[in-house]
Amino acid sequence: MIIPVILSGGSGTRLWPLSRALYPKQLLPLVTDKTMLQETVLRLAGIEDLGPVCCICNEQHRFLVAEQLREVTGSLGGIILEPVGRNTAPAAAVAAIHALSKFQDPLLLLLPADHVIRDTAALSRAVAEGYPAAASGALVTFGIVPSGPETGYGYIRAETGSDNHSCRPVLEFVEKPDLATAERYVQSGGYFWNSGMFLFRADVFLEELEHSNPAMLDSCRMAYRKAAADLDFLRLDREAFSASPSDSIDYAVMEKTSRAVVVPLDAGWNDVGAWSALWELNEHDAANNVLKGDVLVHDVRNSYIHATSRLVAVVGLEDQIIVETPDAVLVASRDRVQDVKAIVRQLDASKRSEAEIHLRVYRPWGTYETVDLADRFQVKRIVVKPGAALSLQKHYHRAEHWIVVKGTALITVGEKDITLCEDQSTYIPMGTLHRLENPGKIPLELIEVQTGSYLGEDDIVRFDDRYGRIADAREANLPS
Repeated sequence: MIIPVILSGGSGTRLWPLSRALYPKQLLPLVTDKTMLQETVLRLAGIEDLGPVCCICNEQHRFLVAEQLREVTGSLGGIILEPVGRNTAPAAAVAAIHALSKFQDPLLLLLPADHVIRDTAALSRAVAEGYPAAASGALVTFGIVPSGPETGYGYIRAETGSDNHSCRPVLEFVEKPDLATAERYVQSGGYFWNSGMFLFRADVFLEELEHSNPAMLDSCRMAYRKAAADLDFLRLDREAFSASPSDSIDYAVMEKTSRAVVVPLDAGWNDVGAWSALWELNEHDAANNVLKGDVLVHDVRNSYIHATSRLVAVVGLEDQIIVETPDAVLVASRDRVQDVKAIVRQLDASKRSEAEIHLRVYRPWGTYETVDLADRFQVKRIVVKPGAALSLQKHYHRAEHWIVVKGTALITVGEKDITLCEDQSTYIPMGTLHRLENPGKIPLELIEVQTGSYLGEDDIVRFDDRYGRIADAREANLPS
């Protein structure tokens, strides 16, 4: 049986400002109307002998991941939560340990959640070609048949095969080359782009990891052994997993093993590593532009322009990337988009919220969006899903006024429970226990006006929460 393992731990900093730490690119619908995570799951449909999907993700993304997976799959083998990022090798080790605890002799098909594959049938054929080798103990990787001398990918050098679709022993993994070297690789016909997709037996991967990095395996085994069930999730032990070395599958295992083989894959693959990739992937107009949202252009060519919240008008530009969000605008030359991550580093260094969150913030109960913010007051639009509820909480530094604009609210204020309908309001004094719940069948929408000396999101003390966020705060040593 093949257990698909979706690796969804990345942050996608080069696709800022759409992709941010708490809402990264794999959770966004960047190419189709489905998110990249959902597209990754849907392309599994043609693969035979497939078991339930297992997803490994950052614990902060867990409710978004769960909701998106439930929309597209009826067979979910579990969502494993990483308390900290440790790259792909520890994630693969935990997935292997988990699969061996559930199934007999499982093979793992590891797929990053942020790739585009146009020809899903070609992926299914490649998995079928690699299956016998993987079942026999080989560590199979899928090498992308290069369409040109790309300098942004690592390469795999393989033994020459009789055709472009044979399973071949790997001779070496090579780092991202310069242009001249990349041209030589492509002309030779013996090199493939390193896709980061793998197929192998769970026990074989763990055996190889024990030889190459026993400390990593020990940490992963301990993190899994001490893991705790949390709602629909399996939460790895923070201390044990944090002790693991951080490394990729390539560095930790594939470059050291003698069992590596590559299956060539020609399937319209793209890892969507920068805005230029989205310019390449989407449909172009007569001037070779990709225009998304409310965009007007005059004398603009070879550009990608994406508007999310307002009209964007562009005149007389060429080879540009322009991305507008409610709180940030990116303008970059199309040949410099790899440097967007430098902007994110500046935001991180300045502790600016734009690196992590959007103005609209997603929570397991719904969303909130900042409408206005000034000294001593803040206005938010809050949407609560039917049947959902915020935690029982209080604040030390702010009071809140709630005005219902749609739906029905069941509100706890101190010892009282009150029901509010549209155009009704209530006041939550500073330091008072309160909870907001939507008992209805349509989304509840309200306007919240906060007033006080401090309006930060960490001014919250939770006393009861159906989503387990009290435990989150204690685990991370953060305010609850």
